[in-house]
Formats: sequence, structure tokens, C-alpha cells
Amino acid sequence: MEKLYEDKRDCCGCGACEAACPRGAITMRADEEGFLYPAVDAGKCVDCGLCEKVCPLKHVEELKAEREPRCFAAIHKSDEVLMRSTSGGAFTAISDVILARGGAVCGVDFDEKLRAVHRVSDTAEGRDRMRVSKYVQSDMRGIFRAVREECEKRPVMFSGTPCQCAALLSYLGGRPENLFVCDLICHSIPSPLVWEEYKKLLEAERGGKIAQVWFRSKRHPWGRANSNRGFAYRMEGSDEIFEDGRFYNLFIRERVIARPSCSACCFTDTRRVSDMTIADCFGIEKYAPEWNDARGVSLLLTNTAKGEKMLEAIAQAMRLDERPLAENTAEQQRLSRPVEFPENRAEFWEKFRRDGLAEALKKLTARPPAATARLWLIKDKRIYLFSASFRPCRCVHGESGAPRRGLKINGGGREFALVRKFSKGQKLVRKSIDKD
Repeated sequence: MEKLYEDKRDCCGCGACEAACPRGAITMRADEEGFLYPAVDAGKCVDCGLCEKVCPLKHVEELKAEREPRCFAAIHKSDEVLMRSTSGGAFTAISDVILARGGAVCGVDFDEKLRAVHRVSDTAEGRDRMRVSKYVQSDMRGIFRAVREECEKRPVMFSGTPCQCAALLSYLGGRPENLFVCDLICHSIPSPLVWEEYKKLLEAERGGKIAQVWFRSKRHPWGRANSNRGFAYRMEGSDEIFEDGRFYNLFIRERVIARPSCSACCFTDTRRVSDMTIADCFGIEKYAPEWNDARGVSLLLTNTAKGEKMLEAIAQAMRLDERPLAENTAEQQRLSRPVEFPENRAEFWEKFRRDGLAEALKKLTARPPAATARLWLIKDKRIYLFSASFRPCRCVHGESGAPRRGLKINGGGREFALVRKFSKGQKLVRKSIDKD
């Protein structure tokens, strides 16, 4: 077999194929964007088909739960846990149950160079390093075999993105009794290469070496409004904390550094591959203000019978309130659709490769930020839906050609100007801005 995928959108970079290959014919190698893809050594390959058998993207429906999940708002009862967690402390509560049973936890840690890697630990100290969000694709090499070996002797909790969880289950060929799988609602997976260059940029600006980073620190109150203000870091030899929003803007606002497969993600729905899903319980301030907590609120989805049992097990450590599924599908976009890439993604990467991250950032920040909108237009008694990106501009309207302020719209493969006055027979009946 020469290649395992036809399009880069068909590979999530999990590495299950490399782990499953009995001849060592597959190696995960980084491309020009820093994402790992399988490279096949044709001289070693015997066409056994195991690589395709374990590919999670080829067996999506087989891996998903058969039922819709139950949803809960969850807040850890410990103030210390809340302040050291990204949201409401759900990961700590679940992993505490596993550790108390003599088990091990597998999650994402930073290595000595602040690279995101999956690791296994059976101590609270090791588990604590896996807490909080890490917005970069983690390296899974070596983890599949490690989890399989651990499951043969004790309980194991595995935490990762939906595609990583699906990859593990596919590699194992089922759901071992000792394994508890916990995924998260994943916005997308940022590039490890951009992360490396971003660290270098910060170190050059500060004249030192970064000692510690927080992608979602709680220097600001928890909530969606502050979620893009939480990136903070500390330099070696200093206790001073600095904040910087450029990486987060590339990831969330501009959406230019995610893996290509994220735009075609097949795990962005309510049928999950895991036993339990964790996320931020955004929107709780609207639906249940009494549950809004500036220290953090987790969203829990119980997807399987194991997930229901775990819910019972963590009830002593967490306050729980069952919520309607519709609330969370409305607030969590990745429960209904993948992330949409902007038209300037290729432009960013071209600038990045040619001139480096600093110059690519300058080019992005020189323009007004783009947003995504859904526009409903009535024309000739028909309703048209446009999913469009827009940014402020000066546009020409009418026969006079007089400039007027408005919005430049890119949608449906066409570009047009939205001004206060529409052409005859058109009427803007609704506009909503997505929070991507």
C-alpha cells in the first residue's frame, strides 16, 4: 500500500495505523504545516490491511454510541480544584475515581520543551499535569500499546479529542472492561509547528525561556466572554505572569491554523465515541443563572452505561444539575457541525512559510477581524439562506456610485456588499452572528 489517504481531510493524524502495523512499515511524519501523516515504506508493507482496519475515520458509525446523551452542568466542590481547572473540575473528579481504584490516567501533558504529548500516570501529581486545556495537537506515538498493556492489569482512564478516542477504541478492537474513555468537545486541532514558532516569538520578545504556559488561566472570571483572554505564560527566573492573545486569535477568531481534517470532522454531533464527554458549560448564565459560577462550570455528557456509572461515582465530589440537550447543542457548535475554514487560510500559510510567524501575524492583524454570519433574504417571495463571512468596508451603492459604509459579504461563492438599502424586492429578515 502506497498511501492511506487521498485527501488530507481524510486523516486526523492519530497514529493508530503506525501502532497497528506488524512490519513497522508506517511512520508518522510532519508535513509543511506541522501535522503528522502516515508515510508507508512500500518495501516493508505486505498489504495485510491492518492499517485500514484500525483507521477511525473509516469506521465512524461503528464507534459511536447508539443513544443520545444525558447532559449535566457540573461544579467541583473543591475551590482548589476549580481554580486549577479550565472549567468546573470534571476531569479531576473522574480521574480521582480511577486513581482511587488503583488505576492509571492517560491524558495530555507538556514535556520539558512544552510540547503536547500523551502520557500515562498513576499518581495525582502526574494527573495534575494533564489538567487544563492544551490547544495543540498532541503526539500519540507509543500510547496505544501502553494503554492496551495497562488495561490488562488495572482500570485506565483515557482522555483526548473525539478522533483520538475513536482511534484508541479502533486499535483495541472494542471496549475493554477496564477502560473508561473521556473525550471533549473539540473546536479544532491547532498546528504543533505554529505552536513551536509562537513560543520562539514570545521568547525573542521577552529575551528568555518560557517556563510555564496556561491556555485558559483563571486570572479572568470563567465564561465565554473571557475564554480568549486566558493565555498566559511565565519566563524562567521570574514569577511575573504575562498575557498574550495572538495564538488564541489564530486558533479561534481567524481559524487558520487547524488541521485540514477538522473542517470535515465526522465526530461533531451528539452521538459520541466516548463513555463521557466534558466541556465548558457555556450559556448556563442564560438558562440557569443560579448555576453560573465565575470559578468554572463543566458540561458533562453521559454517552454509555459506563458513563452513567461514572456519574454516580463522582456525585460526592461534584454538584450536578441535569440540563436539556437542546441547550447545549445551541451553545456548543461542535455538537452539530465542524469548524469552517476562512478563505484566507492558504494565504496565511503562504505568508508563514515565506516570512515567518511574526510577519504572518502582522498581515492578519492589519485587517479588521472577520466574523461569520447567517443571512436570511427574501426575494421574489422566497427565502434564501447565506452562510457568509463579513468585515467592515466602504462600498458603492446606487447609480450615483456614492460610497457608503457597509459590510463586505463573502458567501455562497459570491461576494457582494450589504448596505442599509437592498435592491428592489429584497429584505433582510434575520441576521445572527456565529461565535466561531
